[in-house]
Amino acid sequence: MKIGDADNGVVTIASAHGAVATADKLEALIRARGLMLFARIDFSGDAARAGLAMPPSQLLVFGNPQAGTPLMQAVPTAALDLPLKVLSWEDADGRAWLSYNATEYLRARHGLDADAMKPVSGVAALVEAAAR
Repeated sequence: MKIGDADNGVVTIASAHGAVATADKLEALIRARGLMLFARIDFSGDAARAGLAMPPSQLLVFGNPQAGTPLMQAVPTAALDLPLKVLSWEDADGRAWLSYNATEYLRARHGLDADAMKPVSGVAALVEAAAR
């Protein structure tokens, strides 16, 4: 199942695994493709440490400076959305999801050239692979 909202550019797809297992799989795919994992933020773990309950939710921040830097050089505000980010999360029913910004949304938001976006457009395939 794929959920997309054309107004906010967020693409959400269902995962066949729990949120943490999905984030683990995504991290392994990121590393296997030679991308840099800049951060893995465990929102639910941070919430628990603050005494708050939250379903599993982790954000992976990753990319390739050779792909992202030219975009940020062309349009500095692209750095607001780069490196790429994928959120692995579970809803109240325990279903796991992956959410990310659509490449076309990022292109339009920052006025980037479509050809320049090709190096970062692989995010969709990476997310699909992690969800399987």
